[in-house]
Amino acid sequence: MANSDSVGQFNLDSFGNGRVGIVSATQINTTGNAVITIPLLSGGLTNSGAVLGSGGVILRRITACNPSGDVSSANIAISIQSTGNVGTGNVVVANVVLTNLTAAGKWQDLTIAGALGANTVVSGANTSVLYVNVNTASGNSNTVDIRVYGDVVSF
Repeated sequence: MANSDSVGQFNLDSFGNGRVGIVSATQINTTGNAVITIPLLSGGLTNSGAVLGSGGVILRRITACNPSGDVSSANIAISIQSTGNVGTGNVVVANVVLTNLTAAGKWQDLTIAGALGANTVVSGANTSVLYVNVNTASGNSNTVDIRVYGDVVSF
């Protein structure tokens, strides 16, 4: 008989695509850079900013979902730097309006942009979080979840 804990012995890098980051019930009613942070692997991707020993993830999909109400007027971007869209290589999701998020039970996949959508690993030596920049606020206090999925290259 197989050991019932056989999967528990593995880390996320032993499998394919998995959830590598999440922020739950966050408000997007305030504009600015880095208004929201999404820790990658609960912040465990970096080795004190050192290249040696830091992990990496391949971003595959980002989903905004589970709004508590209408946030469809919000315009957001996601980057790997807290200072906003500072160059093409830093943008994870280009400016996007959350038009589908009109009520509870709705979701919207966000397109991963540029190099990070093609063939570039997000390294813990660069960042251990993603930064959500709110360009246009939702205009209310409704909340939304943002979930990041990908492949773990290494821890």
